[in-house]
Amino acid sequence: MVSYVYRFEKVLTIREQEKNETEMAYKESVRSFEEVATKLYDLLKKKEDLIAFQQDRLTVGSSIDEIHHYARFIDSLEKTIADVQQKVIQARAKMNWHEDKLLEKNLEVRKFEKMREKDFKLFKQEQDRIESLFLDEISLLTYNKREIR
Repeated sequence: MVSYVYRFEKVLTIREQEKNETEMAYKESVRSFEEVATKLYDLLKKKEDLIAFQQDRLTVGSSIDEIHHYARFIDSLEKTIADVQQKVIQARAKMNWHEDKLLEKNLEVRKFEKMREKDFKLFKQEQDRIESLFLDEISLLTYNKREIR
């Protein structure tokens, strides 16, 4: 019996490797996004806590210097938050780009796998046809052999 060899096996292997590399890049971009998003969350939480602390200090009473100090600190924190928000936007865009590439690679691999399945099915049908012809020939030879006797 003839063994099956898919004619695009090397192409499929390369596409699978590309898909795996793209998947790793996507996972890295997700990790990077989560890291920068967590940093943004921490900064926003810090700002919220600082504003609440400043409100408490105002009800108790605080000096002008203390009020200026917290105001400058909050301004600095807001600039840092704005910078990190830009990084979050960039990280999200990068993550989405990698996700699109991963979907593309998955589709490519699936197409080649489907083609292999169809090709194998045709190969199997041809093998069954050849086997059937072979069995018919053997039957015919056996019948002819009996007739001759």
